Amino acid sequence: MPEFLSFINDILWGSVMIYLLLGAGVWFTWRTGYIQFRYLRQFGKSLKSSITPQSSGLSAFQALCTSLAARVGSGNLAGVALAITVGGPGAVFWMWVSAIIGMATSFAECSLAQLYKERDASGQFRGGPAWYMSRGLGMRWMGVMFSIFLLLAYGLIFNTVQANSISHAMRYAFHLPEAITGAALALLTLVVIVRGLRGVARLMQWLVPVMLLLWVVVSLIVSVWHIREIPEVISNIIRCAFGWQEAAAGAVGYTVSQALTSGFQRGMFSNEAGMGSTPNAAATAVSSPPHPAAQGIVQMIGVLTDTMIVCTATAMVVLLAGNSADPSVNGIQLVQQAMTHFAGSWGSPFVAGIVLLFAFTSIVANYIYAENNLIYLRLNTPRNVWLLRVVTLLMVMAGTLMSLPVVWQLADIIMALMAITNLTAILLLSPVVKIIAGDYLRQRKLGVKPVFNPARYPDIEQQLAPGSWDDDARQ
Repeated sequence: MPEFLSFINDILWGSVMIYLLLGAGVWFTWRTGYIQFRYLRQFGKSLKSSITPQSSGLSAFQALCTSLAARVGSGNLAGVALAITVGGPGAVFWMWVSAIIGMATSFAECSLAQLYKERDASGQFRGGPAWYMSRGLGMRWMGVMFSIFLLLAYGLIFNTVQANSISHAMRYAFHLPEAITGAALALLTLVVIVRGLRGVARLMQWLVPVMLLLWVVVSLIVSVWHIREIPEVISNIIRCAFGWQEAAAGAVGYTVSQALTSGFQRGMFSNEAGMGSTPNAAATAVSSPPHPAAQGIVQMIGVLTDTMIVCTATAMVVLLAGNSADPSVNGIQLVQQAMTHFAGSWGSPFVAGIVLLFAFTSIVANYIYAENNLIYLRLNTPRNVWLLRVVTLLMVMAGTLMSLPVVWQLADIIMALMAITNLTAILLLSPVVKIIAGDYLRQRKLGVKPVFNPARYPDIEQQLAPGSWDDDARQ
């Protein structure tokens, strides 16, 4: 089984995904006028004016924190350590690259989600890739296929990844049996997810900033403590990214292919740019200024925060620890050993606590994404919603008992299938993305508050859900 999954992974990532991700990122960087470099400063304006939730949606800040909850999970700890183990320090460089170009892809998918959002039965905005596939492309079958992939990924597979990391961390730090960890985690998850989208968003707007700040500050302390070693670590990352360490050492080292593939895999699994998950959160917000591009810009900061800040924080801890960790371990235990090297006996329990926060918030947000697509499939009856909850909790408990390689391989395969479907859709909709970006930037250059007026674009207006961009929706 592991050999077969590895073979499928090699095909998807070695022959398809790397080129598709790079191509899409470069394409949208150009089509949007290099928006991640020129207009990231608009993030503050888009976020500051949308703190208070409206009756029809979340605030931009709540939507950002919800998307960060899904993004920032065990991949930011165990995934980074695994990338370094497989691809060497150079994998970190390619994670950075995936984030920089992925910001443009994230802008595209999240702006489209905002544009094609619609109201559910309670008046709450809903949307995501399935919606823009259906409304923008007229391909409901594609939206159905994507929703099924997302339900498999976020209702099942990805939660096993998060639970797996938590159980390993708890076992290593506290000798806690995996079954107990799984049962407690499932119960805690149930208490939160029954609160629904708004309840989860209110929790995430407080919990996510605190947990991110806690991990980044500790990493900064470690880095400052070993500041003399930082230049060598950075140099090693760059050398290994391009294979230069092989010539310097005169021996076989990590290849460029290993570094690039593992870096992009773990980078995408972490920041989720192009995968089609984050648009499910972006569509729920009442955007301010009232323009789809505003949410695209806000969500770009999620990619930046996740990969350039949080993943880098983990990489610094692991790489500064050098060879102090047991070479036979990987994943979350490698991070725990590295932190123990710096902080002593409390290092391992601290990392266990961080991964618990990261992974738990991801599990909760993953469920919200899955339930959102249940709504798209028109299967959101009370019976089906509870069935999804039960299956999600069972997968959480199962994840604590599964082996790490199998879990990660399954996650990589389902992630690739989701991404291929979503990237195909947003590339087909790239003319619409260009219109959205151009309309927003034109109004900014004129010095006026950007307001999206569908009447200016009749072809797009006829695709939109009734009432999605009327005066009430733009408040």
